[in-house]
Amino acid sequence: MMNLRALYRRYGYAQYKMSKFEEYDLYVRNKSFLASEHIITFTDLSGRLLALKPDVTLSIVKNTKDCDETLYKYFYNENVYRISHTGHEFKERMQVGLECIGDIDLYSMSEVIMLADKSLQTISGSTSLDLSHMGFLSGLLEHLGVTEAQKGPLVRCVSEKNAPEIEKLGAQYGLGGDAVEKLMKLAALYGPFETSVPVLREISCCEKTDEALGELERVYETVRALGASGGICLDFSIVNDMNYYNGIIFQGFVDGIPTGILSGGRYDNLMRQFGKAAGAIGFAVYIDLLERFEEEKRDYDVDVLLLYDDTTDAAALARTVKELSGLYSVRACRGKPDAVKYRQLMQLKDGRLETIGPNA
Repeated sequence: MMNLRALYRRYGYAQYKMSKFEEYDLYVRNKSFLASEHIITFTDLSGRLLALKPDVTLSIVKNTKDCDETLYKYFYNENVYRISHTGHEFKERMQVGLECIGDIDLYSMSEVIMLADKSLQTISGSTSLDLSHMGFLSGLLEHLGVTEAQKGPLVRCVSEKNAPEIEKLGAQYGLGGDAVEKLMKLAALYGPFETSVPVLREISCCEKTDEALGELERVYETVRALGASGGICLDFSIVNDMNYYNGIIFQGFVDGIPTGILSGGRYDNLMRQFGKAAGAIGFAVYIDLLERFEEEKRDYDVDVLLLYDDTTDAAALARTVKELSGLYSVRACRGKPDAVKYRQLMQLKDGRLETIGPNA
């Protein structure tokens, strides 16, 4: 997290600090923006209904001045309170992220996406940042004559890459064969940016989709110029709520974790919900997923379990721990604990360090 904070500060982002509590009304009015509708609430001494924060972005949007001539650049390192992945209890979960609000132009969009890519690179050497564009999908659906009632099921099928269901719904909604083919191609599209763009050009069919495609290409060129990695792909199964998101959206993955650990995008529509004219783009990194993955994949708790007894000289023990800790993680114990997993078992006895053996 220290590395991430240093990265964001290097590009002029200031840390945003918020209270643990917000008025419940902020969240109830924007429930569809949240990952879950379940929120911890309580009444304070003055009778106000408050909530433990389930989200940071809403608070930043609420408390940032509406100005379309300035950029507000924030990063945050906050705990949020959400239902656990098992769905049985609330958990305090760490998030790191950033928000850019105000006069959003091509460069500021590209900078945020570059920082998302560099955030992934800071975490792991094997990553993928997948881009999509809500404007392309909404433009395609409008051009194909899809009604508001029909959009939801079709968008869900695109997000699930469910070609048979798209074909079935297309027949049910009276869409032509060309329309269904375009939707199936979009749902199946995934791969490196350079090789996927020609397919997206084939699908593009109107001014709105052409504009979205052009924006994707310009942003990608600028992101690469800023030094982002080559691991950027197009994936239109990435879909967010059209009531809030209106442009480029993205998800980040690291090798070994099956779900995205980073998500973000352009959310001007959320600003409009707050009566603000400014633009906005940002992302969050889900630190709790990384911590859980590290716990699951770890085969041992410590490199060296160092045993000693009541006769061991404390100063000699301290010198031995200091020497070993320069190369390994060390746990010194008086007697062998049952629950600790270790790679190597050692013992300090009569001033001599002995290797007993590997983990038994």
